[in-house]
Amino acid sequence: MVSTVTSSTISTISTTTAVGLSVALGVVGVMALIALLTTKELASAGQGGRVKLVARFCDIGILPLALAFAVTVAIKVVEILA
Repeated sequence: MVSTVTSSTISTISTTTAVGLSVALGVVGVMALIALLTTKELASAGQGGRVKLVARFCDIGILPLALAFAVTVAIKVVEILA
C-alpha cells in the first residue's frame, strides 16, 4: 500500500514538473525569438557595417527559434483539439 502511494505521488510530481518546465522553456524561447526579431529589424534600418553584421548574426538564431515556436504552437493546437 505504501509503495503504491509513493509511486503514484512520485509520478504525479514528475509529470507536473515536466509540464512546468516545458511551459517555462516555451516562454523563454518565444521571448528570445521576439528579441532577435526586434534586434534584426532595428539593425536592418542602420547604415553602418557593424549594424548590418549584427542583423546577419540575428538570422542564425531566428530560424531554430521559429521552428521551435511552430512546434510549440502545433502541440498546443493538438492538445486543444484532442
